[in-house]
Amino acid sequence: MPTLAPASPCPICRRPAEERFKPFCSARCRDIDLHRWMAGVYAIPAKPDDEENGEGTSPDAGDTEPPAR
Repeated sequence: MPTLAPASPCPICRRPAEERFKPFCSARCRDIDLHRWMAGVYAIPAKPDDEENGEGTSPDAGDTEPPAR
């Protein structure tokens, strides 16, 4: 019979996780995590890509011919 990995602690309060609320220890910690997600606490900051929205490109960006000498 394989051995089970040790239970991970609750990511909010670090108490042992309860099977009923895994990976959390209680409904309270589960709700705290949900609120953090909804409030954007877990958002990854990103630098906006100017090319995606069409801003910041030069008017000659679409030219395929090399400039005249």
